[in-house]
Amino acid sequence: MKSDKILIDNRGNGFEKAVQESGKVARYNGLGEKGALYLQICTEEILSLARSVTGEMMASFWLENEGNQYSLHLSTKTVMNKEKRASLLSAATSRKNEAARTFLGRIRNAFEEAMTADVNREGIPDEVLYDLPSHPIEETEWDGLERSILKKVSDQVKISIRGGEVEMTVLKSFN
Repeated sequence: MKSDKILIDNRGNGFEKAVQESGKVARYNGLGEKGALYLQICTEEILSLARSVTGEMMASFWLENEGNQYSLHLSTKTVMNKEKRASLLSAATSRKNEAARTFLGRIRNAFEEAMTADVNREGIPDEVLYDLPSHPIEETEWDGLERSILKKVSDQVKISIRGGEVEMTVLKSFN
């Protein structure tokens, strides 16, 4: 089964609808209250993680399941830099880019990684820097809580980066 695709933007439009869709899928498949809660938490965390790391968001979200295996998908585009790439891949269970699994994928990934820009912040005053959407994420501001929660409540997190397109997949199995 595949759920409806939900569009999510910077202003939070679609966020609540995505969480409701997770609950609807859980009820439809008879997961019960605990299963529905797990799916909703995974939904909230994947959306929060994508938004906090990429800084902008025009994304598509949907759920799929086969039996008791559920996968939550989020697809978005972003202007990629080395910091975003590292933050996204650190959220993956394998810490690897899933788009780099084939030989050609590994070659493409190596080129993209080499060509990804460093963020140059020299000469920008701190008060201006903190107003920019891609300012450096400091430990006090973002401590990876979404990533930590997502890894605890899910079975596997996959991140696929191809150019500026990011696809996040969260897998959860209910036995």
